[in-house]
Amino acid sequence: MTLENLKRLQQSVPEGADALFITSGVHQYYLTGFHIEDGYVVVMRDRALVFVDFRYIEAARAALDADAFCIHMNTSLAFVCETLTAESVKTMAFEDRVVTVSALKTYKDVFADKITLVPMEGLLDSQRMKKTDYEIEMIKKAQQITDAAFAHILDFITPQRTETEVALELEFFMRKLGATSTSFPTICISGAATSLPHGEPQDRLLQPGFLTMDYGCVYHGYCSDMTRTVAIGAVTDEMKRVYDTVLAAQTAVLEAIDWHSDCAAMDKIARDIIDNAGYRGAFGHGLGHGVGLFIHERPSLNFRSGGILLEDGHVVTVEPGIYLEGKFGVRIEDMVVIRNHRAEDITNSPKNLIIL
Repeated sequence: MTLENLKRLQQSVPEGADALFITSGVHQYYLTGFHIEDGYVVVMRDRALVFVDFRYIEAARAALDADAFCIHMNTSLAFVCETLTAESVKTMAFEDRVVTVSALKTYKDVFADKITLVPMEGLLDSQRMKKTDYEIEMIKKAQQITDAAFAHILDFITPQRTETEVALELEFFMRKLGATSTSFPTICISGAATSLPHGEPQDRLLQPGFLTMDYGCVYHGYCSDMTRTVAIGAVTDEMKRVYDTVLAAQTAVLEAIDWHSDCAAMDKIARDIIDNAGYRGAFGHGLGHGVGLFIHERPSLNFRSGGILLEDGHVVTVEPGIYLEGKFGVRIEDMVVIRNHRAEDITNSPKNLIIL
């Protein structure tokens, strides 16, 4: 982990604040590269403070750059307030999109008239939209593991497997390759259940028809996300037509997407193809979303994203789908990185209709 994220944030501390109070574990990792299980990070324009307790102090000292972070072995809010007051902090921005009402009340009670708390608003969310080269490399590594899991699972799938078994095998295989966890609960659904975009795997044998696997992993904190739909047994003409339509919609977007592409326009490309094929209303979600430390980040590719252009550092999914209630559904999803004024599809798993 580089210090680039911390330095960028230090340059963005708003004029109305002396410091930023970081309480979200994900954002603490984003700035430090260290998982702080219990503690706080305070970012000022010229330095940063980390407050951890005894259980993590040795690991923190080994992991954190001593020139960039001043480490305190105390997580008492009273101690935090005393330390910041000594640092002449009078106004501090907090993560208003993360902090609960109860926690905010506690912070205000402790800091009282010594430090004024103001909302940070979307400062960190906006910065996280544009990934650094390091972050992109971690996301690409996560996706490489996800691709490898797809190649592995094709040999694992048989009609005698259950949806749950397939989901667990995907997760176990990714962990063996270095993933620390899944990006989200693995979706592995078959038969008529594939019409449910976010259906949950069941402890039942794989049903004839489509099998949709939407899954990803976390590598050094960063997520991957991919969906592939394969078939168990024979497919009907209608099933093939739906699959081909979804693939055509995704292919058209992947051919068009580029630096400065309009996010809403990308959604429209896929939606028009699906609508014109006779499936209007069967593609009920947006085309894609940003991916990073969180599985859903900005920017989004949907009709509400008009005027938002793809910039260097953005990582987004492209995942059109068709869902026919009570019958079946198809979704195909890749991840796209915008870097050096060009788009790169970093997903390398095959997309031809695979029949097992």
